[in-house]
Amino acid sequence: MTASAPNKTVLVENLRVTADTLVVDFDDGRSVSLPLAWYPRLQQGTEKERNMWRLNGAGQGIHWPLLDEDLSAEGLLAGRQSGESEASFNRWLKSRTKHRRS
Repeated sequence: MTASAPNKTVLVENLRVTADTLVVDFDDGRSVSLPLAWYPRLQQGTEKERNMWRLNGAGQGIHWPLLDEDLSAEGLLAGRQSGESEASFNRWLKSRTKHRRS
């Protein structure tokens, strides 16, 4: 009989956002680079908005308060794109346009 090690939750340690890529570093030494186009709210955000983020659950996820965007460490490691519907994204985009005009 073999013993299996318990599943360790992998946590986000750091991230950076370039003009076209989201790069996430994890506490187990892995880093993933994902196309920013997979995350439309991040893609639409300004550099300031993209750089204002915080870790949720000690690294189980990432939250961008100015963009109302949340991504999980698990989803990022799995290479999952945003699951937001087009209708929801368009409502958000329209609300951004209104705020910028005000």
